[in-house]
Amino acid sequence: MEYSQYNVNALMYITPRPELVFTEGSGMWLTDHKGKRYLDYLQGWAVNCLGHSPQCIQDALVKQSKTLINPSPAFYNAPAIELATMLTENSCFDRVFFANSGAEANEGAIKLARKWGQKNKNGAFEIITFDHGFHGRTLATMSASGKPGWDTIFAPQVSGFPKADLNDIASVEKLITDKTVGVMLEPVQGEGGVLPASREFMQALRELTKKHNILLIVDEVQSGMGRTGKLFAYEQSGIEPDIMTLAKGIGGGVPLAALLCREEVACFVPGDQGGTYNGNPLTTAVGIAVLKALLEEGFLASVQEKADYLSKALLKLSEQYGLQGERGEGLLRALKLGSDIGPQIVEAARNMEPVGLLLNSPRPDLLRFMPALNVSIAELDQMIDMLGQILQQVKK
Repeated sequence: MEYSQYNVNALMYITPRPELVFTEGSGMWLTDHKGKRYLDYLQGWAVNCLGHSPQCIQDALVKQSKTLINPSPAFYNAPAIELATMLTENSCFDRVFFANSGAEANEGAIKLARKWGQKNKNGAFEIITFDHGFHGRTLATMSASGKPGWDTIFAPQVSGFPKADLNDIASVEKLITDKTVGVMLEPVQGEGGVLPASREFMQALRELTKKHNILLIVDEVQSGMGRTGKLFAYEQSGIEPDIMTLAKGIGGGVPLAALLCREEVACFVPGDQGGTYNGNPLTTAVGIAVLKALLEEGFLASVQEKADYLSKALLKLSEQYGLQGERGEGLLRALKLGSDIGPQIVEAARNMEPVGLLLNSPRPDLLRFMPALNVSIAELDQMIDMLGQILQQVKK
């Protein structure tokens, strides 16, 4: 089928898209309407943690779809209970609320923190967030984000989100007032350019929030579910937050998200929170399959091994082509280009023949890499080789 035969104008325009339609995916590979294959280092923006259409997700969807899809969140269902139990048994949290997207989970975290502030902090409601942070596209989560320009797109903003600087504990402390109920951050700022919070900063933040009796909220929508080489990124710092949000990888490509908290923070009452599809058996059955795969012996260790391999390979490219190094945690990494050639590289990579390469440039001076966590060494080598060919052309 030719591209012109697809009525793409039936879709609302929200972003420029290349003239191709993907029709099939397997592992690290996508295939378009012409049969061209692409090595995919976006993976749905870190969503497909086990790659495209992994067997365990296929099996979970088929099996559960034949049993029960959605009895309504007014009732318990077995997959939701099982997944919640697995999450609490493998984290420092006690309670789970399932949602459908990262923005919805983060919106729930904001509501939960404000409710806790009403009950325990004389109505405190402000949540300190960070410049360059990204928490979603609802009005509240856009207001919580520190993405440049987002304060005016849908003005007026939701108030109550003063901004601090990542890895600067003094910038956080000076914003704390009697209105402060919590601090919310991504352990690795993905959209901001793959900027990790340091171990020392995370530990100091935990001490500061405990000192002032305010909540520490970690947005692990992108950094959670094995992405950093630990099941959750907060584990890298040896701390225990009060609230955590998950999405992307938890569903392996299926819309699933989660809001987790400690028992003493779980203060919602009936009517405060809900959602028609939340915690339905179909998606939570997939979440169980994904989490079981991540918890298999040696899986997370292999993520870190491949992360080290990718880091060294990117550093070698950087030295070879006069770039500015790389950074990141686990298999969420960025190559610092030193000039605004990111979009040019993305387009050239996609247009390579006979096989294309899908890359992401969240800022024009860097590339972000979000491969499946089970990417092979051969697929890492292939990407590095293809990227090297492009850099050789662009850096002439």
